[in-house]
Amino acid sequence: MSVILAEELLLLAYHDETGKALVGGELNVAIAGALVAELAINGRIDLDGKKVAVVDPSPLGDDELDAVLARMAGEAKVRKPAWWVGRISSEKVRRRLLGRLAERGILSAQQVKVLGIFPATRYPEQDGGVERELRQRVASVLAGAEPDARLAMLIAVLQASGVLKKTFPDAPKDRVKEITEGAWAGEAVRATIAAVNAAIMSAVIAAVVAGSTS
Repeated sequence: MSVILAEELLLLAYHDETGKALVGGELNVAIAGALVAELAINGRIDLDGKKVAVVDPSPLGDDELDAVLARMAGEAKVRKPAWWVGRISSEKVRRRLLGRLAERGILSAQQVKVLGIFPATRYPEQDGGVERELRQRVASVLAGAEPDARLAMLIAVLQASGVLKKTFPDAPKDRVKEITEGAWAGEAVRATIAAVNAAIMSAVIAAVVAGSTS
């Protein structure tokens, strides 16, 4: 079953049994970073030079990715990756992606009440096959297997969001650094990983600062 990077992030970011997110608001930022990264990996945008340039506006056939691509193509000003990550990041995007996973039977959407009062939705695992296969691929790369650009980007997003240390607490720090710095990859891939990583971190810091001054 095909899932996009942002959905893979969510599968690893939610507890299989409780259906609760393992990290806080930074997850929305990481989701946005994953959407930007997937567009870059698929050759729709170029992040080299620390600016986002649309090089191919043709749709990929995924509603979320195509909506972001259309926004980028319609933006009059040249923007940095961090600007786009901050602009895309929202709770609504997260809910839509979680809803898609639930519709496909990968997760289960369960309505609950927090403290017996406040309504909330939990997303426990329903069909674990997709996540198990994903975990095996990530674990293999963390153990030393050669990554492709897409899997390396996922690991970089997991690391930037704090999800990696929750899901793979024993991952060797040196190996994670090697993957996320793109030491194994060509210059274009290294530049893309670096740009997305920096954009996520910048957006997370901006959100924290905004929250502390509000």
